[in-house]
Amino acid sequence: MTPPRDRRVVAVTGGTRGIGRAISELFLERGDQVCVCARSLDENDLPKEMARFSVDVRHPSELEGFARAVKSRFGSLDVFVNSAGISQWRPIGELDEAFVKEIVETNLLGTLWGCRSAAGVMKAGGAIVNISSLAGKRGSANNSAYCASKFAVNGITQSLAKELGPQGIRVNAVCPVYVRTEELTKALSKPDSPVKDQAVEAYLTSFAATQTALRRLPEALEVAGVVYFLASPDASAVTGQCINVDCGTFPQ
Repeated sequence: MTPPRDRRVVAVTGGTRGIGRAISELFLERGDQVCVCARSLDENDLPKEMARFSVDVRHPSELEGFARAVKSRFGSLDVFVNSAGISQWRPIGELDEAFVKEIVETNLLGTLWGCRSAAGVMKAGGAIVNISSLAGKRGSANNSAYCASKFAVNGITQSLAKELGPQGIRVNAVCPVYVRTEELTKALSKPDSPVKDQAVEAYLTSFAATQTALRRLPEALEVAGVVYFLASPDASAVTGQCINVDCGTFPQ
């Protein structure tokens, strides 16, 4: 089935939960054909209108198959959002190969392979949006592996904007600060996170009150709104940008 010409085909990795879920639902709500992928899928928990694929972004062949399958099924691939990612804290002295490999292969290489897969099937006018992090612009304690992966995502974004621009494909990134999701709560509940001996919600409330200009944290839907803008014709002159969605935590 090919969607009407004015209906874009949008693919979202990690699109079944958290920020990725908010992005997927916003595009769907606004009339686009949305295809999501994740390592595991709950068939009963996703809107029936969403096409779903089981994909592990650590494996480039699976991402290539995802992009090709989306284009084959729906006739085009107009927007590709790399949202799959994981966040974990651990001191440098306690890093091990398995811990770093999981973060780097998911956040960094998953984004790189996703961009490559999308670029291979996109036509001029296509847009790629990478979900990075404020941690991709400034470091923090016990967070070296994660920060390294997100700094790299920003570098990928800037590099591919130059490389794919002549083909008419724009590449941008969104850099959120903390967004209250189930995944963030789990990550912050671990011993090496900055929460330390506080409750997670108390930590986030304090962070919002002391570190943000707006005295609050962004919602997942607000991040999704920036992604939607970057993928839209309204952003036709915007590429290579890594835009903070942080309520003024790190003004630039």
